[in-house]
Amino acid sequence: MRLAIIADIHGNLDALRAVLADAQAQGAEQIVVNGDVVNRGPDSVAALETLLARDDVSFTLGNHDDLLRLWDARSADLPADWFSDPFWGATDWSATQLDRAGLLHVPADWPMTHTLKLPGLPPVLIAHGSPLHYREGVSERTRPERVQELSAGHGVLIGSHIHRPAQAQVGGVLVLNTGAVGAPANGDPRAQYLLLTAAPVGWQVEFRAVPYDRAGVLARFDSSGLLDTGLSAQIFREEILTSRSMYTPYWQWTEDTGTPRTPHTWEAFLRRQLTRH
Repeated sequence: MRLAIIADIHGNLDALRAVLADAQAQGAEQIVVNGDVVNRGPDSVAALETLLARDDVSFTLGNHDDLLRLWDARSADLPADWFSDPFWGATDWSATQLDRAGLLHVPADWPMTHTLKLPGLPPVLIAHGSPLHYREGVSERTRPERVQELSAGHGVLIGSHIHRPAQAQVGGVLVLNTGAVGAPANGDPRAQYLLLTAAPVGWQVEFRAVPYDRAGVLARFDSSGLLDTGLSAQIFREEILTSRSMYTPYWQWTEDTGTPRTPHTWEAFLRRQLTRH
């Protein structure tokens, strides 16, 4: 059995198509979509429709899949001031696009975890973040005692969410991270995913990185109207250009320093970040 585990597509249809074509060429029989199909990029509707049209796909719930539903409902689980903050224009735009297409609530049925058990092989536990929370990333940096808690007796623990591939053997548990299809944060612009193959000697792991032309998705930020929604859309586009995490460190920097989130402070932050890389 050969399984493709893909995640963090984030509304990037070109990257998704490249990965699906590569997975087919590699002989993947099943695809687990490990969360965050939507938001950030301009193609949330098309990406979700593409995956729902297939009969070889299983889903887990990602934080962005859930965020758009929470946003539309003006949920009390989100800070009330977010709904009047223009910084969140891209999120509002993506939620509206999905709602118009009748797809906003599709992820409501997606489970938090996916398990894989085959005779003679360590059981596999897959979750977008961790099995306990979709915003808790797992990687080689996860504390051994936490790995034991999260793996719950499974020999392989697979996460996504952190937008970079990772692999580590931690206390008898193989910890893997898929990396990101649509918005990698490891400096590699290729669409990245994990290929897992059942073999007599155990699970065989291969990290795939698939080249694709980013010009189309970058142009659709503008042609779709997403870029007109404000600053967060500009940041998401920059993340595709640089293959680096920008949104989260910028947000944290503004929180830590009490700096307003404006185009001026973003430009200052961007210059600061780019000089580091």
